[in-house]
Amino acid sequence: MASFEAVDHRHMARAMRLAERGLFTTQPNPRVGCVIAHGGTVVGEGFHQRAGGPHAEIHALRAAGERARGASVYVTLEPCAHHGRTPPCAEALVAAGVARVVVAAEDPNPKVDGRGMARLRAAGIAVESGLMREAARELNIGFFSRLERGHPYVRVKLAMSLDGRTALADGTSKWITGEAARADVQRWRARSSAILTGTGTALADDPRLTVRLPDLPHVSPLRVLLDRKLRTPEGAHLLDGSAPTLVLHGPSAAPGTHFAAVECAPVPESAHGLDLDAVLSLLARREVNELHVEAGPTLAGALFAAGLVDELLLYVAPVLLGDRARPLLAFPALTDMSRRWGFEVKDIRSVGDDQRLRLRPTP
Repeated sequence: MASFEAVDHRHMARAMRLAERGLFTTQPNPRVGCVIAHGGTVVGEGFHQRAGGPHAEIHALRAAGERARGASVYVTLEPCAHHGRTPPCAEALVAAGVARVVVAAEDPNPKVDGRGMARLRAAGIAVESGLMREAARELNIGFFSRLERGHPYVRVKLAMSLDGRTALADGTSKWITGEAARADVQRWRARSSAILTGTGTALADDPRLTVRLPDLPHVSPLRVLLDRKLRTPEGAHLLDGSAPTLVLHGPSAAPGTHFAAVECAPVPESAHGLDLDAVLSLLARREVNELHVEAGPTLAGALFAAGLVDELLLYVAPVLLGDRARPLLAFPALTDMSRRWGFEVKDIRSVGDDQRLRLRPTP
């Protein structure tokens, strides 16, 4: 096991902060940062900014110039070893004459998966991995999920009152949470590859599911609508063509002319609706890393019941709606307490007057 010094930790932490700058713009690529240094002196740094553009290592090498020769390189993800939209970074590092490369996390992409580090070692470069590996994986949690599990990382966003209600009995839900919480949701949308909802929400709320942060550079997430019978009416915002949109429907449904501005695709059905596992597999094939779900209690409950939710983003407003208001989830009744759902609390913070809980289901 590699032994790292304090200076290594400092440079990799900097590389991680650089990688975070690509949080909203690298889709479908991972967020990667790179630092090049001689001892404690940084001579170059960079981060991956956008798919199709130079990778983090290339930006850092350009900044370092001849000073890269004999230097140590700190990169948050294994350098690529294949020709994709850009040439392989491993070859660029070899050509620059670096002496050592420290990698946070290995790349699960089958086109890389150890080949990048092997190419560096073959050139006589010292290679070490594992420094801040968990932080690197967390930053790219959707990328690793897609490549290792064949599913996007599924994050369900819900908002509720103190008594666990999401809307009045008549369906009125605007607005349970305050303006600060709604703005916070926009940033979670912006970091996601796709935003998913169901027919119930489309019919009740006519959402746009776009990112309303004009000053934030981002890649527009794919809007995904699950509409088994294609019931979404003409004039719905989700069918307006204002953002990339995919409508998934049952095999027997045929899109009408008012679906012309969006892409439609059939998926298999299960006993209770569209096959959600098939939906996620399809989205992974389309390079969706993080899937942000904004749906009603039926679809959200179905995702939980199927064990497909990786994270719950829960906003709790300091209000009461009463026992006739609508529940958080439509969920099968539990027969005993041993079957209750448990969560690991990742983060709790105040967002305006509301509380935001970030929770991950425990086995």
